[in-house]
Amino acid sequence: MSLVLTDVRDGVATLTLNNPDERNTLTAPMVAEIITAMDAFESDDGVGALVVTGTAPAFCAGANLGNLSEATGESLGTIYEGFLRIARSPLPTLAAVNGAAVGAGANLALGCDVRIIADEARIDTRFLNLGIHPGGGHTWMLRRIAGPQTAMAAVVFGQVLGGKECERVGLAYRSVPRDELADFAQEFAAGAASVPRELAITTKATIQAMADIDNHPDAVARELEPQLWSTQQPWFAERLAALKSKITSKESKKS
Repeated sequence: MSLVLTDVRDGVATLTLNNPDERNTLTAPMVAEIITAMDAFESDDGVGALVVTGTAPAFCAGANLGNLSEATGESLGTIYEGFLRIARSPLPTLAAVNGAAVGAGANLALGCDVRIIADEARIDTRFLNLGIHPGGGHTWMLRRIAGPQTAMAAVVFGQVLGGKECERVGLAYRSVPRDELADFAQEFAAGAASVPRELAITTKATIQAMADIDNHPDAVARELEPQLWSTQQPWFAERLAALKSKITSKESKKS
């Protein structure tokens, strides 16, 4: 059985963790399949965005506890690569959190650019409840996305956040009914896949690079080179011409 299922439709690649009997926990074999899938997606010019999800009932229930009980820096690093490989992707990434995202599974969701979560799903950091310190950049991602108060509430105070609560505190962009999640995620990701691939990748890199910018003039300067680059690309001329044609057509109908 494949531990990772892949699909590409309308420019949107979907990576599905597929070990439901073990609630899609991350293991070394699954991580190897994630890496292979990501390499294939990123080398495919027809892929413009990525959706990450899990086979029901869980999104990802964390790392295999057997691995953790005998953990070394090397073994933890192997498991971390399951979500770090996705977090490093230049492609726009979307986590469609269909069920429990626990521990390293929460890291997998947090490492994506955007999270859409089912109302019935939950994000449960659980590290401290298991007597283990958070790892894999968990506290950094959580604090960066939702702020120090939410990070403390979730990690130290053990608050389990359901879909609506994740939306309220900014951990998820949107919470939707579970039966609508897959279609919603596909349509949402299509927005990124519909623009020129290189432009979306470059813009994502710019947004990430803004983390160390603290004033408007520097932000303007940071955007200037890639914006000028984009105006020299063939897609810009094509889309500008199409827009002008559309405007001309509307004006002709009015007259």
